[in-house]
Amino acid sequence: MIRVFLLDDHEVVRRGLADLLQSSGDIEVVGESGSAQEAARRIPALRPDVAILDARLPDGNGIDVCRDIRAVDSSIKGLILTSYEDDEALFAAIMAGAAGYVLKQIRGTDLVDAVRRVAAGQSLLDPAITTRVLERIRSGVEQPRELKTLTEQERRILEYVAEGLTNREIAGKMFLAEKTVKNYVSSVLAKLGLERRTQAAVLATRLLGKTH
Repeated sequence: MIRVFLLDDHEVVRRGLADLLQSSGDIEVVGESGSAQEAARRIPALRPDVAILDARLPDGNGIDVCRDIRAVDSSIKGLILTSYEDDEALFAAIMAGAAGYVLKQIRGTDLVDAVRRVAAGQSLLDPAITTRVLERIRSGVEQPRELKTLTEQERRILEYVAEGLTNREIAGKMFLAEKTVKNYVSSVLAKLGLERRTQAAVLATRLLGKTH
């Protein structure tokens, strides 16, 4: 049996997914939650084979949960389920170690198939998109000297700061909690030896050629 955990803030959606998956005969739903924080705490203890994670939740997002649970137990496969398709979310999902990224419009039989494939160790991520993400990471090597100390995530945060975005706006774009973005900004400032985000914006504009 394939053990699955469901994370979605809509009870009706969770119930529908549970019924669909368990009717397949080889999938067992071992837990469910409507809260990102609760899921991040419970999933490692339950040790499911696959965690189906809603990308957007009231108290966080499934991509962060995927990153957190895989940091504890990398054998758990994360399958991001979302209503939205965009490169930033895909990028974040790949960086978080997700094995798949599927839209909620997916047919029931296809979702069951996706769970089986992910549980078997396959990736459902488009190879072309994965290649693009890897190129973005590698391109960081060519960044100006001042930016070499920053991680890929921190560089992207810095770019958004340079564009004048608030922490809340950055959080929305990167599928991160606002508090997480605040921590990233603090780390960026510390690494660059700066005190204020306005200084970071000026530096980033100079180094990255960013304009408002």
